[in-house]
Amino acid sequence: MGIIWTILIGLVVGVVARFLKPGNDPMGWIMTAVLGIAGSFFAQFVGAQMGFYQEGQAAGFIASVIGAIVLLIIWGLVTKKK
Repeated sequence: MGIIWTILIGLVVGVVARFLKPGNDPMGWIMTAVLGIAGSFFAQFVGAQMGFYQEGQAAGFIASVIGAIVLLIIWGLVTKKK
């Protein structure tokens, strides 16, 4: 049940991040869930490096959304057409 819960929370985080970041981000719901999960891992890693979280401690919802927005911005810069 843990992995299903993680995917559902990742989907919610991804949807919130895509809603908050302006611009067009064409991706399906699977990539949105992956974005949310990756944003959570990114926020946990950065937070642990900065001393906000202990090793193995999950990042909060707001930090996960911020991490997903950062990944969306990076993804937009990498895939930008010239």
